[in-house]
Amino acid sequence: QVQLVESGGGLVQAGGSLRLSCAPSGRAFSSYAMGWFRQAPGKEREFVARITWSGGSVYYADSVKGRFTISRDNAQNTVFLQMSSLEPEDAAVYYCAATGGAGSGYKYWGQGTQVTVSS
Repeated sequence: QVQLVESGGGLVQAGGSLRLSCAPSGRAFSSYAMGWFRQAPGKEREFVARITWSGGSVYYADSVKGRFTISRDNAQNTVFLQMSSLEPEDAAVYYCAATGGAGSGYKYWGQGTQVTVSS
């Protein structure tokens, strides 16, 4: 079965940095792109960033543009989210997700990793 596993969450001071990682476990699978989403208490899940496996094309939510960087290691089938200049509003559970083929939505999701930002 397909599983995605996030890691790297934790507690950081406002203005600090943190890097999240996401890698598949279990059976291998094919996808066009990987994305990061987050969900804060009392709020709906929101898109953060995504990257394509083939060309490394990136796209960010306006709220994180210039502060977060998504990247991938194709050989290791791993995607990263480098978060800098963290703000309290960035605190949330961060989820990794994978799409199916090109043009498809996100089909596979991880369990999430908690990011806490102290003021």
